[in-house]
Amino acid sequence: MPPPEAHSKVRLLRPPLHVSEIDPDQIPAALWTREFITRCQATVGSSPLTLTLVRADGTSATFRTLVLPLGVNDFENFLHVERTFKFLLWSRGGNEIKLAGTLADYFVGKLRETYQPGGTRSFDCEFHEKIFETPIVIDAVDESKLPTPLTSALTLGRHLEGCRIGFDLGGSDRKCAALIEGKVVFSEEVKWDPYFQADPNYHLAGIRDSLNRAAAHLPRVDAIGGSAAGVYLHNKVCIASLFRGVTNSKVFSEKVSGIFLDLAKEWKVPFEVLNDGDVTALAASMSLGRNAVLGVAMGTSVAAGYVDSEGKLTHWLSELAFVPVDYRDGGPLDEWSGDQGCAVQYFSQQAVGRLLPLAGIHLPATLPLPEKLEALQRLMAQGDPRAHKVYKTIGIALGYAVAHFASFYPISALLIMGRVTTGAGGDLIIARAMMVLRDDFPELRIDLITPNEKDKRHGQAIAAASLPPLS
Repeated sequence: MPPPEAHSKVRLLRPPLHVSEIDPDQIPAALWTREFITRCQATVGSSPLTLTLVRADGTSATFRTLVLPLGVNDFENFLHVERTFKFLLWSRGGNEIKLAGTLADYFVGKLRETYQPGGTRSFDCEFHEKIFETPIVIDAVDESKLPTPLTSALTLGRHLEGCRIGFDLGGSDRKCAALIEGKVVFSEEVKWDPYFQADPNYHLAGIRDSLNRAAAHLPRVDAIGGSAAGVYLHNKVCIASLFRGVTNSKVFSEKVSGIFLDLAKEWKVPFEVLNDGDVTALAASMSLGRNAVLGVAMGTSVAAGYVDSEGKLTHWLSELAFVPVDYRDGGPLDEWSGDQGCAVQYFSQQAVGRLLPLAGIHLPATLPLPEKLEALQRLMAQGDPRAHKVYKTIGIALGYAVAHFASFYPISALLIMGRVTTGAGGDLIIARAMMVLRDDFPELRIDLITPNEKDKRHGQAIAAASLPPLS
């Protein structure tokens, strides 16, 4: 969050209708933004501001908002622009950002200062430079010079003919399945610990092992599709939490970046890998027969993906772990980016670890997060009221976050899955989120759904396997 000016404090004029008992200080981005836009509409001299993110391939995404005149409340003005800018950066992605409007030059100067190496948001700019292999450029332009929004729709997915392998690489396990004409004939889940492995041969050996196990159940292999947490462009690993332990940039470049390209050469069949969130959304769209679906997986981190209103995947990043959802001063910090109020601290195992002591559940600090989640699930099954408080808090935050997501994504349905949503706790999360949407955002019509038992077992693998066309 941008550094506050003297005596500046983030506030809501009207408190949320739903407040967590153990984490009551949240300032939901959706509510704060709604109040800010209302203030702009009532303030003489407020003006439009357009932000457009452009990629080297010519695709672009545009977002329009309002800002107050300078001198009215410059702290809130920049808070709104910077938080919106960050959301767009991680939800859409782009290396060229163009601002248009009366105050474009002013905000460009402040954003350049913030999003630069050594700046407050150095993590964000440096990671986007890795993704797009070029520094972020932020400029002010005339509205007439903005490019027409253009999204690149991927033709991947929904291909089920032939003998296929689908895999999903998570932080605590890797899943793999074999399919013949869309029917699962084998599936397996194997535990592994990829996060802090410095040698990428560990990852490669594990992926090879899963592929070989699945291939043993097929007469031949016609295509392979996979999903994993991170950013993948044209099968290249740009950023991936699975490889966080590979800190040597030379090793990453030589052994990690092209790991799936190398596997494709080994198997000599069509081979596609996408972000696990995109594959989650695709799985939901295929299962439900619906489009405009946002998938959110609450696991080790927060994975997300989106299928547009035409049922196609996009090149949008949808790395929602890093998007701001809580604007309070001194909110919980993301250990990776150093920013506060980001989704990873509200909808993941990290969120569970943060909330447990607030609910009065004290576990050994050395206990791994997956085991802390298992302990919470056991307490929930026993009817422990402290566990209820943790899940209600996640549900309240989710309801307000969904309303915020809806400002950036046209959403008809939100698929919610992941280990954090397993069991009765997951039902409580969704029930509380639906209450938030009903009471604070009655104008929104978004279905919150979870996968059925078949999709839980096989949906992700089937969707992943369907990615590559045989041609």
